[in-house]
Amino acid sequence: MSVALPVLIVLATILAMEGVAWGSHKYIMHGFGWGWHRDHHEPHDKLMEKNDLYAVVGAVLSISMFALGSPLVMGDAAWWPATWIGVGVLGYGIIYTLVHDGLVHQRYFKWVPKSGYAKRLVQAHKLHHATIGKEGGVSFGFVFAREPAKLKAELKRQREAGIAVVRDSAGA
Repeated sequence: MSVALPVLIVLATILAMEGVAWGSHKYIMHGFGWGWHRDHHEPHDKLMEKNDLYAVVGAVLSISMFALGSPLVMGDAAWWPATWIGVGVLGYGIIYTLVHDGLVHQRYFKWVPKSGYAKRLVQAHKLHHATIGKEGGVSFGFVFAREPAKLKAELKRQREAGIAVVRDSAGA
């Protein structure tokens, strides 16, 4: 088998995971799963958050894909693309950890970007945290971010419509 197809599957999975993460963040974490996600939006000085349980869910998804692709586990029912999907889910998890937990929330390293894509990601996620509670909000993705000016305008619209309570320092 050519190496191109597995690489394409991994890359497609990483891209698809941003959509999965966006939907999960908006509709699960800010919905019925708020109990795990709430502490991520509140000040604290703990090393771990309940929100970190979502990383465990991602790890279970990745491991499940590895199992589905393994002839040792599945025998003749093994589905080889699942292994590469598992690699893609793992890759997205690594990117998420470095970008969201590392860069944006500075849990693992301290670096404040002054310009470019990294600054845009940080600004967009800080605007995501500008709302109080689970209602409303902007920028539910983790790797792709809209322009901060557009996100501020959306927050302002949500505040004026009574959809979200926005912190005063959010600039909306």
